[in-house]
Amino acid sequence: MTRPVRPNFDAIDDEADAHVAPGRYFNRELSWLAFNRRVMEEACNAAHPLLERLRFLSISGSNLDEFFMVRVAGLKGQQMQDVERRSIDGLTPGQQLAAIVADAGDLADAQQAVWQDIRRDLAAAGILVFDETTIEDDAAQGLERHFREQIFPILTPQALDPAHPFPFIPNKGSSVIFDLVRLADGQAVRELVLLPPTLQRFVRVPGERARYVTLEAMLKRFAPLMFPGYAIKAAAAFRVLRDSDIELEEEAEDLVLYFRSAIKRRRRGRVIRLEMETGIGAELEAVLKEELGGSDAILTETGGFLGVGDLSQLVDEDRPDLKFPPFSPRFPERIREYGGDCFAAIRAKDIVVHHPYESFDVVLAFLKQAAADPDVVAIKQTLYRAGKQSAVINALVAAAEAGKSVTAVVELKARFDEEQNLLWASALERAGVQVVYGFIDWKTHAKISMVVRREAGEFRTYCHFGTGNYHPITARIYTDLSFFTADPKLGRDAAQIFNYITGYVEPAALERLSISPRYLRERLCELVDAEIAHARGGKPASIWAKMNSLVDPAIIEKLYEASNAGVEIDLVIRGICCLKPGVAGMSDHIRVKSVVGRFLEHSRIWAFGNGKALPNDGAKLYISSADWMPRNFDRRVEYMLPILNPTVHDQVLDQVMVANLLDTEQSWDLQPDGSYERDEPGTRPFNLHRYFMTNPSLSGRGAALTTRDAVPKLSLRRRRVAAPAPSNDRDGA
Repeated sequence: MTRPVRPNFDAIDDEADAHVAPGRYFNRELSWLAFNRRVMEEACNAAHPLLERLRFLSISGSNLDEFFMVRVAGLKGQQMQDVERRSIDGLTPGQQLAAIVADAGDLADAQQAVWQDIRRDLAAAGILVFDETTIEDDAAQGLERHFREQIFPILTPQALDPAHPFPFIPNKGSSVIFDLVRLADGQAVRELVLLPPTLQRFVRVPGERARYVTLEAMLKRFAPLMFPGYAIKAAAAFRVLRDSDIELEEEAEDLVLYFRSAIKRRRRGRVIRLEMETGIGAELEAVLKEELGGSDAILTETGGFLGVGDLSQLVDEDRPDLKFPPFSPRFPERIREYGGDCFAAIRAKDIVVHHPYESFDVVLAFLKQAAADPDVVAIKQTLYRAGKQSAVINALVAAAEAGKSVTAVVELKARFDEEQNLLWASALERAGVQVVYGFIDWKTHAKISMVVRREAGEFRTYCHFGTGNYHPITARIYTDLSFFTADPKLGRDAAQIFNYITGYVEPAALERLSISPRYLRERLCELVDAEIAHARGGKPASIWAKMNSLVDPAIIEKLYEASNAGVEIDLVIRGICCLKPGVAGMSDHIRVKSVVGRFLEHSRIWAFGNGKALPNDGAKLYISSADWMPRNFDRRVEYMLPILNPTVHDQVLDQVMVANLLDTEQSWDLQPDGSYERDEPGTRPFNLHRYFMTNPSLSGRGAALTTRDAVPKLSLRRRRVAAPAPSNDRDGA
């Protein structure tokens, strides 16, 4: 069997020396930190309910943890191995780490300040969070009983002396270290207590009032119960983050066995970040540095809360008045018009479903119907992230047990989902599903589902292409597109992609799709070149693109070229952006904004004016699973799909993209110096999430669009000054 040629990672790495061009790019890591600061800033947004502000703060904490565990760990590894590869903005690993430490330190300090503000607001709203010194007298008795009965039996204090070496602290593990004095003889004793991961970080005080205390505060407050006969001299909490990336070895013979072993090794990765309470004391700090690799770890001290991500537990408090109003997604009316028959509705016309405003249940209904339909003969499905309780997996299992041919491409290299995906793979195989793990070197990131059905003596293929994962939980909070089609050309293309993944059979000429790592970057460059030609020919030329990250130097240079030719470029990039917009002589015609709000903007949409100003009916429009990053173009299997159906074209371009450009309430504009400025709502504010929560889509409405309850039409004027005005869709049926 012929395997695909392994790509040259030195040439395509995101930070490869070949792409160094100081002054032309923002640093990737610092751009990510700027994104996470925007997430944290939403915790200060008075327009959000209080517990939702706390949720944003906790997300920024979890994000920062992962950043250290993966990105910073990678840079530390390069530094330790004396690898001097420069980032595209010209910085060595050491220089990047120095900048990251300073920037991340400022961000961590800001997180603590925001937490103190929110904590005061929570108290005013009747939700109290104590530390060991502020526990109310009437709460102390109940907490002491809880400590004795529910916490003390689980704790395992460990002496630190020559007979008891320093214990292993797992990744994201928190502990409290105590300096004690034995009252009997004045002997100094040092003890360490690991916070059990089975216990919740916050303990709710018994009673109706919402009162909480952290687990480490409980340990400090009731330390005399753990150490009778000792005086508590000092006590301090600390937390460790470890290198959590899995490096794939090319010689791995059994990918499943390799990942099972690698997951275990990851839990014992080297310490990347050591977080300590301020005032821990020089002696205790020296012990932690020595025992936890402090010479290589990044040390931080805080006078606030360790592990900001754990604040998410408080969001579960039953206070609907302090949360966003509940939102129930719609089920596409077009499918209801066909009696819930997904195949009949898709056969009649392509459909796009806009999550989370339209329910992910339609994707599940598509797969469940395929599993139960006796005329369905085969199902093929990619699985990147499916969640812990996945109805998608259940549908595939049901289909296999019903005797259908079912193939599942399970991506083991989905970071932090490797273990869950191994479990799903085993469950699928037990049910008779043919499980394939794809390429060793490349991740299968494309989201494709393919159903082959027998109709009138022939076979018809139905496809689902998603910009997001087959994950029912994230589908409630991520904005993504699900595209359903029975187009024979797309069906044939999908079949070739599956054969490529499962059998290394390289696709012949694809009829509709473009894929990576074969020619996706080249196809994008061709589309940009076409806009450059329009501009030079005196025609309107414009590009709109929405994605999560823009890093790829070749694409950035092509966009700079287009800007210099006069192409108007508007980019909606939620996270990392290495392109510098608005720089005279380089990117005068490029504007970049980031939308951070109630939902996580995740869909990838690309539009090219095709000789007219955007939006227009003849624009070339695409959806994709890929961001514009080297890894997406060179080390992942991704797809780019053209949108040709007029109704779907209208919905994606005239609704989704226009709404993103119109938004003023959740948007930040990227400045030439790398800073982000929050948009001013102005006299006519527009919130794209609110718009889609209150206005159904075009594609899913079907005959309902002929009623007077039409979808308001959005209009875009230059520099995003516009407002929605009611108008009937021209192709609603």
